[in-house]
Amino acid sequence: MLGLMAARQAGLDDPARLRQAERTRRVLSLELNKDRDVERIHGSGINTLDIEPVEGRYMLSGGSDGVIVLYDLENLSRKPSYTCKALFTVGRSHPDVHKFSVETVQWYPHDTGMFTSSSFDKTLKIWDTNTLQPADIFHFEGTVYSHHMSPVATKHCLIAVGTKSPKVQLCDLKSGSSSHILQGHRQEVLAVSWSPRHEYILATGSADGTVKLWDVRRASGCLSTLDQHNGEKSKASSEAANTAHNGRVNGLCYTNDGLHLLTIGTDERVRLWNSSTGENTLVNYGKVCNESRKGLKFAISCGCNPEFAFVPYGSTIAVYAVFTGELITVLRGHYSTVNCCVFQPHFQALKRSLNFAPVMYLRNFIVVAKTAISLHGYQLHESQFLMIFLKSLCLNNI
Repeated sequence: MLGLMAARQAGLDDPARLRQAERTRRVLSLELNKDRDVERIHGSGINTLDIEPVEGRYMLSGGSDGVIVLYDLENLSRKPSYTCKALFTVGRSHPDVHKFSVETVQWYPHDTGMFTSSSFDKTLKIWDTNTLQPADIFHFEGTVYSHHMSPVATKHCLIAVGTKSPKVQLCDLKSGSSSHILQGHRQEVLAVSWSPRHEYILATGSADGTVKLWDVRRASGCLSTLDQHNGEKSKASSEAANTAHNGRVNGLCYTNDGLHLLTIGTDERVRLWNSSTGENTLVNYGKVCNESRKGLKFAISCGCNPEFAFVPYGSTIAVYAVFTGELITVLRGHYSTVNCCVFQPHFQALKRSLNFAPVMYLRNFIVVAKTAISLHGYQLHESQFLMIFLKSLCLNNI
């Protein structure tokens, strides 16, 4: 590290290389944080977390009781020990609260004045952060499992929605209506994710074991269906169509550059795909416990070398090297099943939440949740933190 700093000071090395090396070191040194806590609001499991990308200061959480909470993660007191406070709650007494479990929350990518939430009550709600009132509500015929807004879109305001229907719904924020649907899956759509590289490219995962890539500008829609066998399937195989997994596909995540797509299925396998060619890279991550019947939200680091994937694994989080499949470490601290995690590149933190209401904090933000009552976190040295939903502990940002 001192050598990199000296080379940077002398102008002999790219500044990005020093940042990359330090971010990687911090991820590798993640540990449970005992100095920061998160205020307990949820009385049941936490299903989803999201940190706004503008400042990296505010975090949303959605629970199985339909409650949505917004936390301020900044330590304004500057004290070593600190509890992150809830700024507001869309609780059971709120007239527009979701009736059933909230499955996904997401900030509007360019402004903290708006966020979205979707629920098992068959609705997607667009919220005004300042008034805590829904600006618009989209209704669907079936349960909503997942939704996602593109982080890079400049020419459209579409929200992709995965529901109990095999059709992918596209909701337009400009018109306030469902603009069109994408047909091709045979069972419910459990996971959706827009490409961070191309604003019109969408990936979807279904209970039928397929992962499809779509160009929403095309009438036919589907660009390709990912094939785990790369076209070398045995002629004697009974499979009539290409499949990405031998079970339900309930998790999707693009790498930060959008060149690769990571998928997870109930066949207990994680697969890495070339998003341009659709090729299975055949990276072996080993057996990954995944018994979730809903969506499983995992995270990928940003700006590290190598990049890391943080995958909920029972009551732990398994940290893998994305391009080799090597299991780097296992983050422990929860006492129940971990349901989701998010990575905060600004402060390089990891947060996670559980199947029973607590969360944990790290210094390079990764969070995980399932049933949550409190928050936990893993401490990275200097600028990374992880939040786990089970017992909430946090550490100071840089």
